[in-house]
Amino acid sequence: MGKGLEGKRVVIGASRKIEEISKLIENQGGIPVVRSLQGTVFLAEKEVEPALIKFVNEGADWVIFTTGIGTETLVNITEKLGVKAEYLKRLEAANIAIRGYKTKNYLKKIGVVPDILDEDGSTRGLIRALEDVDFAGKNVLVQLHGETAPRLIQFLEDKGASVATILPYQHIAPEWDAVQTLFEEMHDNKVDAVCFTSAIQVRSLFTFAKEKGVIKEILDAFQDNTLAVAVGKVTAEALSEEGVDKIVVPELERMGAMIIELSRYYEGNNVNS
Repeated sequence: MGKGLEGKRVVIGASRKIEEISKLIENQGGIPVVRSLQGTVFLAEKEVEPALIKFVNEGADWVIFTTGIGTETLVNITEKLGVKAEYLKRLEAANIAIRGYKTKNYLKKIGVVPDILDEDGSTRGLIRALEDVDFAGKNVLVQLHGETAPRLIQFLEDKGASVATILPYQHIAPEWDAVQTLFEEMHDNKVDAVCFTSAIQVRSLFTFAKEKGVIKEILDAFQDNTLAVAVGKVTAEALSEEGVDKIVVPELERMGAMIIELSRYYEGNNVNS
């Protein structure tokens, strides 16, 4: 295989495994550019305790889990609070919908069988799976991870649900200086691709764009000169929801596969520096 990224300036939006991703890019002839969009995700144990206790006391008609680590963390918190048995009983009494194989695997470990699973690991697939459910007048608890899920929440509310959210992990935005620098580089056609390894990175960029009034400029850059690259379906879905049309995403959700897919894209399109 040739080096499809020869001379390409490829932005890394992650804050972890920077050296590993940089090496992958360099192996394909590219020039890694680190512009962390991740910010900080922190365990918000004290912040979620009131919502957990309310659920233990009152229950819900539906509980929707969207990440395996978040699902496991809620169980761990209830154990620390001494209400794990009561929490699991409330789950047993509720209808359960989930997104993602990691969520499914964890629930299997604790003996919880979901009523509805997503079709493809994405929020869009979860919404499709929930289309025929009557949510009118139902209380729904949605577990999120680090960010809101406006499309899912809007879908549930449009169907008449009363929605509460619980975020065991919450997000602090990155320093705007790094995001400003990336915006300027995209605007001036100084970077060829931006690799996103989480949906949070996508939200960070577009939160900045909304605050600065430059959404059109960001979308134009992605359309004309900067390629958006996603590590997997959930991240690609976040880009799509923000209005990005052209996205490179690998079949296998791995960083190495993402860089190889990007390299193949350039080779297949014979795009030269």
